[in-house]
Formats: sequence, C-alpha cells, structure tokens
Amino acid sequence: MNKVMLIGHVGKEPEVHYYDADQCVASFSLATTERGYTLPNGTVVPDHTDWHNIVLFKGLAKYAEKYIHKGDKVYIEGRVRYRSFDDKKGMRRMVTEIYADCLEWLAAPKKADVATENTASAQSEEENEQSESKGLPF
Repeated sequence: MNKVMLIGHVGKEPEVHYYDADQCVASFSLATTERGYTLPNGTVVPDHTDWHNIVLFKGLAKYAEKYIHKGDKVYIEGRVRYRSFDDKKGMRRMVTEIYADCLEWLAAPKKADVATENTASAQSEEENEQSESKGLPF
C-alpha cells in the first residue's frame, strides 16, 4: 500500500499549468512540523520541519488555484512518487512528490501572522533599497 497523510502549511502559491482542453496540474510545497519537546534530563529537542512537493491534478488543481494560498493549513492524502531528470548541467536529479487524491482546506493564516509577514517583507524591501543606495554588496 502506498498512502501518505499530511497536515501542514502551504509554503508557496500553487503553480498551475493548463494542458489539453481545460485540464490542469498544480504544484506547491507543504511544510510539516514535528513539535519539539524537553526530555526529563533537561535536554531540549527542537521543532523539526520537513518540506514536501505536492502535485494535484484536474479538479483538485482547479480548487487549489482558486482557494489555496501561501500559509494556509491543509490536509493532504495521496501517494508517494519518485522521478528523476537531468538538470541543465547534465547531472541526474531525484525528486520525491506527493500525488494528492484528497485535499482539505483546514485554515487560512492568522491575521496576525499575515500582518507580521507583510511587515517583515516591507522591512526587508526597505533594507534592500537602503543597501543598494549605499553600494553595499548584499
């Protein structure tokens, strides 16, 4: 049996590609996090986050295009697929993907998280502009 169940947060906006007549495929990254804990001896085990490549087809892809956004919490049920390809340099690359059969939208990002993210993005852009105007290399 090849079955995967994941609950996590969408890492980027879904990329949707249309092919044939009204058929499409969507892909996005999903972050799942195992919460950290403290052992009885006081050792702290930190959170551990894994990233997954999610692939959706047909109706699920169209749903994702309309309703799924970066930061949303989703439930994915599907199967693991492995594929390989040659990159631009001719190196063989392996990719692990989750082909989703079921997608359930659980929650949008919290407004405080979105506000913090927008503020951080604005601050980052402002810092970049200041660095460029000063001629700094970063």
